[in-house]
Amino acid sequence: MIIINQQRVMPKDLFPHISNKEQRIIIDYMEKYRGNYEYFTLDQLKFELMFRMNTMNAARQLQESGAKFTTFQYAFCNKQYWNRLSNGGFLIKPRIRPSVAILDILKNGTLYAFECSTAVAIALYIATLYSIGSSRFDLLFQNLYLMDWQFDEDMQMYQKIGDDYLPGDVLHFNNPDFNPAEPHWRAENVIYFGKDLYWGHGIGIKNASTIINFLNDKRKQKSQQSAYLMRLITRLYYQSFR
Repeated sequence: MIIINQQRVMPKDLFPHISNKEQRIIIDYMEKYRGNYEYFTLDQLKFELMFRMNTMNAARQLQESGAKFTTFQYAFCNKQYWNRLSNGGFLIKPRIRPSVAILDILKNGTLYAFECSTAVAIALYIATLYSIGSSRFDLLFQNLYLMDWQFDEDMQMYQKIGDDYLPGDVLHFNNPDFNPAEPHWRAENVIYFGKDLYWGHGIGIKNASTIINFLNDKRKQKSQQSAYLMRLITRLYYQSFR
């Protein structure tokens, strides 16, 4: 349920203030779950809804960018904006605006290759840029570093156990019996789009069964343990950017 200023608010009370169809779908999800989604003001809720929309939009754009999937060992980036480190991470070059560098991944995607956790991080940084604007983004992320789950301290997030998935959440498919020859398919980090659709770098925008079948094809021989969607949710502290 949704709580604003310590009072429960029903979707019908919010819809006059929120016309976007996808945002209304997120509100419906919030209402049907048992947990509370609490805000001090309506503007706080609207900011989160916008941020979640921007996260899904960033994922769609990254999917269409031409950026390739690869392991840390073979990762590469546009040398005009990034230094490729020995661990496969990308560190922004001195005197480069972070907003320009992160958007170059969408503009020149064929010059980039990375694995799924870095892809999710990139999508979240792009969504942050869309949500707070380039001036503040450049101020917060001057030493932008893209590598696995190593986020900047200003990108605050938390994890929780549950199945109250909301569009814009980061979710995780686990593949416990992965083929040791392909350890990068031990899991797939995804952004949830709602209605059983998930974006994962290297797989695309697919439903859960398709992703599970894909990962099952990456298991060791004669495995009997299927991949599965974990009850683990990674979320941003959206209000930390307000």
